Amino acid sequence: MWQGSSELEEQNQEEFDFTPSDIDFMLLTHAHIDHSGRIPKLYNEGFRNKIYAHKATCDLCALMLPDSGHIQEMENEWRNRKRKRKGEKEVPPLYTAEEAAKCLEIFEPVQYDEIVEITEDIHVRFNDAGHMLGSSIIELWTKENGKETKTVFTGDLGNNDIPLLDSPTMIDRTDYLVMESTYGSRLHLRNDEKAELFLNIVSETLDNGGTVVIPSFAVGRTQEILYEINKLKEVKDDEEFIRKYQTLMKSNVYVDSPLAISATEVFRENTNLFEPEIKEEILKGDNPLEFPGLKFTQTADESKALNEDPTPSIIISASGMCDVGRIKHHLKHNLWNPKSTILFVGYQAPGTLGYSIVNGAKKVKIFGEEIAVNARIEYIEGYSGHADQEGLMNFIYSFLDKPKHIFLVHGEEKSRRSFKRKNRARCKN
Repeated sequence: MWQGSSELEEQNQEEFDFTPSDIDFMLLTHAHIDHSGRIPKLYNEGFRNKIYAHKATCDLCALMLPDSGHIQEMENEWRNRKRKRKGEKEVPPLYTAEEAAKCLEIFEPVQYDEIVEITEDIHVRFNDAGHMLGSSIIELWTKENGKETKTVFTGDLGNNDIPLLDSPTMIDRTDYLVMESTYGSRLHLRNDEKAELFLNIVSETLDNGGTVVIPSFAVGRTQEILYEINKLKEVKDDEEFIRKYQTLMKSNVYVDSPLAISATEVFRENTNLFEPEIKEEILKGDNPLEFPGLKFTQTADESKALNEDPTPSIIISASGMCDVGRIKHHLKHNLWNPKSTILFVGYQAPGTLGYSIVNGAKKVKIFGEEIAVNARIEYIEGYSGHADQEGLMNFIYSFLDKPKHIFLVHGEEKSRRSFKRKNRARCKN
């Protein structure tokens, strides 16, 4: 699914370049909506064969696709009101929540490391990509005219230091590599102290009587932030750190996203995918996704009440790029306030509201109203779920025999071109 500017999102309505019913099967790398979001449209237009995905991806899609359908309905209702006022014909949503729920019947859950026989001549294996729960690097073996060819699809590759998750699996051989390139042109700021930086930003805002608003992707970043907050107590024991930590622990931390709440449950049910150290903690009874002061808001009324409460607090709310969902209401009520902080912890695509704010916009439009950006704006890049240029290069270095060809996808033009120049001399063609 296209995400970003309205021009980009209009492409979601376009016809597929193929007949959906002709597709024999699908391999889904992970549940994020930019990868899975048009599966219901594909299903509505006749695709009925299997979608192979890791079990955790299937669990998350069961939440995220109906949620996406609900958003499609709400956004479409708003657009249709504008069309009616202009005397234009109403149009249906891309798909509904009910239609999204129907497509789940064709999902086929698999586990990491097992060889799955699609047909006699097609085999696949899913490996941990370390990007989000259930994210996969897919190895695909195809046999044609007696010759076997192997292709590896990276999906989205994670950082080596993403909280909760293991590092991406390294693959030793492939003929062809289809690779993401989101951060192909840049390195992440090495931020071994991101937890302490997070605490400083939060405590300063709370001391100032403000609210910290964290636009966060409901699945992945939200759970990682909860984990980091829980782990802060183990970082240092000096007096000032303890004061800041106690300020945080005395404050309410709201997760204001029904989807994030449900996704956190999926994380709890798939703790076997966590890195070994965290699994050990869970066995000892220390759940890394729970701590004092953590509150979940389910209803729209509960969400609205957060903006009517003057008590300094932390609000984690989706969507991460600020384009849809409850986050827009929290931004409307906090962006103008110099006491508040908007803390970004994930990638902001060009054309999104989040991108405008991070890149210094003085005013933004939310629900048709112009809002001054007076709040403190911070971005902790260490929370990115994507490998940077170095991480991507390390994945290529892991191959004992370099691929015959590397196809770069999932990156802006500048990023892909930069990464192509970086590794052009390192593959055979």
